[in-house]
Amino acid sequence: MDKKIDKNRQEAYESLPPGIRESLTPEEKKLFLTAEQWPDSLFTKLDEFIIKDRD
Repeated sequence: MDKKIDKNRQEAYESLPPGIRESLTPEEKKLFLTAEQWPDSLFTKLDEFIIKDRD
């Protein structure tokens, strides 16, 4: 069963620059929209758009 796409994640995906969206594989797009934990490869592609937690 597919996980439901989060509305906030869909909006975040749509706000990415076209070049970044096009660089994601279909599997990475699905993970972006639904996964609880992302693989390192997805973090690498999106590094400049990720806000790091401050400890």
